Amino acid sequence: MQLYNTLSAEKRAELIDNAGKQRLTLSFYAYAKIENPQKFRDELFIAWNPLEVLGRIYVATEGINAQLSVPANEFYDFKETIEAYSYMKGIRLNVAVEHDDHSFLKLTIKVRDKIVADGLNDDTLDVTDIGIHLNAKKFNELIDHPNTILVDMRNHYESEIGHFVGAITPDVETFRESLPIIENEISKHKEDKNLLMYCTGGIRCEKASAYFKNKGFKNVYQLEGGIIEYTRQVKELGLESKFIGKNFVFDHRLGERITDAVISKCHQCGAPCDNHTNCDNLACHLLFIQCESCKEATQNCCSADCQEVINMSLVDQVNLRKGIKKGNMIFRKGKSDKLLFKTNSKNTSQTPFSVKVSDDKIVRSTKKITQKKVLIGTGEHYFVKSEVGLFNITNNEIKIGDKILITGPTTGNQELILDKMKVNGFECEVAKIGEKITLKIPFRIRSSDKLFKILP
Repeated sequence: MQLYNTLSAEKRAELIDNAGKQRLTLSFYAYAKIENPQKFRDELFIAWNPLEVLGRIYVATEGINAQLSVPANEFYDFKETIEAYSYMKGIRLNVAVEHDDHSFLKLTIKVRDKIVADGLNDDTLDVTDIGIHLNAKKFNELIDHPNTILVDMRNHYESEIGHFVGAITPDVETFRESLPIIENEISKHKEDKNLLMYCTGGIRCEKASAYFKNKGFKNVYQLEGGIIEYTRQVKELGLESKFIGKNFVFDHRLGERITDAVISKCHQCGAPCDNHTNCDNLACHLLFIQCESCKEATQNCCSADCQEVINMSLVDQVNLRKGIKKGNMIFRKGKSDKLLFKTNSKNTSQTPFSVKVSDDKIVRSTKKITQKKVLIGTGEHYFVKSEVGLFNITNNEIKIGDKILITGPTTGNQELILDKMKVNGFECEVAKIGEKITLKIPFRIRSSDKLFKILP
């Protein structure tokens, strides 16, 4: 009996493309008393795996927190599987604002101590004593009330790219950090102000509202369904969106466009930008905001140090990562003294890259960085039997005779002379932006690989 994911993300993406079925990206949560979370977890996997449900789900004795993707034609069968549990009957399913069939590429269900890491002692907290839920219309009305304190319960990297106008946006990296900070800032207004909260899908506000009521706040309100449901209601009812910018999401998209306003800037050059990315140095993986120009110039890295690393051999990169444990103390989210234009950033002594193998390796990698090249496109698929790689041309043109570099975390750095290619299925000498090319290559490429043209 299969109880865990067995397919790679690359293979799953291929299956999704071949199936040609639209998928829905959903999120939901439920606080409930679950006696045996492991048994519950296994039951969900057995029910969802045949339906090709994908996503990241946490279960605990206190309930379930789920972000997932399901084929549209399997939606009602999926709904039956969750409504088989009494505490999920009629549960609200938040549907993503933007469509993306590849939002999740694995089904991962994990048993955790809590479905949201809050650092609270639940023995002294009644999680059922929560604030009043407000729909989008009522929420807008209370925002405009002069006696309201509006608080964003999300982290700094989420609120930086989008938030409600006038909201308090704590400069924190975790939910557990925000609770005592917010309480301290507004402790004088426990009885005379409306405490109005919001988050992505509602789950953090559910716990936070119970926390603040427990601390003596009298008028506690929360946005029903979070930003996701708010956006749906705003569009459906023709309301004014008081949320501006993007809503950060926790799948590979890293954000959904809510309004056209770009309220943040590239952390490297300061240009208007609200596109999050992760540093391509796997020993760093820093989450930060990067514009397309900086992405090309730095090879999707956050710093020159990390750019040196990704141009090393794979063996050297693996040696660098030995002994480094993953976690927030290493993999910071937008907090690094190397980011010159991070909004409200606190300089830290902890940098995402702090180890080098040896001086001679640094010299070799520096030579590679000085090599002139321009980003042409990205890998899409590799046809194993025919040894053919498929690439999307996204940034520049390429022609027969060009010297090219294919690079990626697993592929390494592969230099070739382009002597033959097909453009959109036909042999051609030049490929331009927006076209797809295939070329015969003796090594496997991945969707994370980048295609560069080496300049003379």
